[in-house]
Amino acid sequence: MATLVMKDKYENEVKAKLKEELGLINELQIPKLEKIVINFGLGDSATNSKALENAIQDITEITGQKPVITRAKKSIAVFKVREGMALGLKVTLRKQRMYNFFSKLVNVALPRVRDFQGLSPKSFDGQGNYTFGVKEQLIFPEIKYDKIDAVRGMDITICTTSPNNAGARALLKTLGFPFKNIAVKEGK
Repeated sequence: MATLVMKDKYENEVKAKLKEELGLINELQIPKLEKIVINFGLGDSATNSKALENAIQDITEITGQKPVITRAKKSIAVFKVREGMALGLKVTLRKQRMYNFFSKLVNVALPRVRDFQGLSPKSFDGQGNYTFGVKEQLIFPEIKYDKIDAVRGMDITICTTSPNNAGARALLKTLGFPFKNIAVKEGK
């Protein structure tokens, strides 16, 4: 249900507003969401297979998609990492799942963060992608506090088709993304 609402909002309201706001001529220049990538670091629990299974279950419940296990490419003795050891999980969401997750993130999860003031509008990478971190998976309603074994953070990257930060910022702001009210240089 939320997928259709967010997709319809983009098609019916956001596209026209962005075309006018950014002064674009061609419809294909209008920025849109391309994908959302969620990275789940395992940290010290990488040696514990039960923790890996629990993390996979958590991220699957949050995203509705099974994650890919990221493994160490080479051994690093100082960090007690061996080649092939599971270090994290990642999920790439596209199309319907992406819009569903974005809607859930903006409307349900982020407002549940304690003392939430908004996200920094400075976290763009210069190519229209926005990355931010979440300290705990408990902000998502699918995760039950009694069922988790450890609190884990995640990094979320929202990739857009915009070639610059200004277009991506305008897209996310129009879709209802909660940015802090900080003056941002538009040069980047």
